[in-house]
Amino acid sequence: MTSAKVEEGQEEPQAAAVDATSAEGYQRALGARQIQMIAIGGAIGTGLFLGAGKAIAKAGPSLVLAYAVAGLVIFFIMRALGELLMYRPVSGSFSEYAREFIGPFAGFVTGWTYWLFWVVTGITEVTAAAQYMTFWFDIPQWVSALIFTIILYGVNLISVKVFGELEFWFSMVKVTAIVGMILICAGILTLGFSDAGDSASVTHLWADGGFFPHGISGTLMTLQIVMFAFLAVELVGVTAGESKDPKSVLPKAINTVPWRIAVFYVGALVMILSVVPWTEFQPGISPFVAAFQKMGLGLGAGIVNFVVLTAALSSCNSGMYSTGRMLRDLALNGQGPKAFTRLTRSGTPLVGTTVSAALMLVGVWINYQWPGDAFTYVVSFATISGMWAWIMILISQLRYRRLADRGVLPQSGFRAPGAPYTSVFALAFIGMVIVMMGIDKDARISLYCAPLWALVLGVSYLVLRARNPGNKAFAGR
Repeated sequence: MTSAKVEEGQEEPQAAAVDATSAEGYQRALGARQIQMIAIGGAIGTGLFLGAGKAIAKAGPSLVLAYAVAGLVIFFIMRALGELLMYRPVSGSFSEYAREFIGPFAGFVTGWTYWLFWVVTGITEVTAAAQYMTFWFDIPQWVSALIFTIILYGVNLISVKVFGELEFWFSMVKVTAIVGMILICAGILTLGFSDAGDSASVTHLWADGGFFPHGISGTLMTLQIVMFAFLAVELVGVTAGESKDPKSVLPKAINTVPWRIAVFYVGALVMILSVVPWTEFQPGISPFVAAFQKMGLGLGAGIVNFVVLTAALSSCNSGMYSTGRMLRDLALNGQGPKAFTRLTRSGTPLVGTTVSAALMLVGVWINYQWPGDAFTYVVSFATISGMWAWIMILISQLRYRRLADRGVLPQSGFRAPGAPYTSVFALAFIGMVIVMMGIDKDARISLYCAPLWALVLGVSYLVLRARNPGNKAFAGR
């Protein structure tokens, strides 16, 4: 077992904080370069490259403000996670901390929900990647999906170092694309070249119907899309158990969150919306593609298609990585099948990764058979599932801080600034997003699915606890 039970007056948690990671069996093969790029790439995905088109149509230029405020909340979440990671850096961190500071059922729900989140996300991303391939090749979608899934599955079984290297280059492509777009837009605004040169102006941010063309309500209704774009930024926490030097590398990666959001989201959107009026963007069309077309740059569509393909494969790659670790963490704590504890010689979770990859293939088939609104519904469910992990991080950090301040647990070397107030604010913000999802008819279905998933988990937990009465993983706090 890797989790430690926290009770007032106990000294065992202090030892657990030091020794927990050594017993996990993983190889600490992820270096600073890879962790930094995984952290940067985690904030850039299809939620930005594609989802921003729908959000711009709903909110106009005020989407920039939505990303900025949500980005601040994400920073609060990541600093809360960082405080926990420096207390005890473990793979499968979210469920571990929920189990330790909230209770065994919270850890059980968090682990399985985060696993489901990445399976569902993997389904959408590998299917999207297959669709992007049709831009260049006239091949059946299922063929591309099958090939991508097999390749990424193989990469994740070779070693964590290979995963990290592939993710490094995936992230490098995304970062280069965003920086290139910003520089091109800046050149158009200052030098006036390209077809958009005559009309490009920062006044587009307020001249075409105002900064809030659809009112504050229109901006609030985009929060689900905005938060979905930030999902996976917490993946750094899952890498903690396999980082060569987590005490040094992880704080640096987390502290890059503000400038990542400022550059890749706020900066990129300000530039795009200055070159192209927001009224010319349409839902379902990448704002990056639309901007290149407006500029008259013929290679733009192909370049952006390659970038969004890379973003989709990156997300699917991250999904396979995290699902295997979450399932193994659950199994190590007696809250999942023992088969999931198996590691390959290179230290990767064999069975958990294999099961997750197989389910992703089933999802590809489902999306192929019934496309329709499947992606909208899946994205909504992925958002609510991912935000559950954020909620558990914040509550765990609040409880850890209280215990640490009372001397029950050792202080973290990376305390979250402004906590507990920043953590409470982040929880309130997430609550507001959930309310907005309930108002949005397209996103509402995810709130219907969540109670069903909770019921499945509740019944499963009771069955497992009844079958394992002496297992400490099911004991109360």
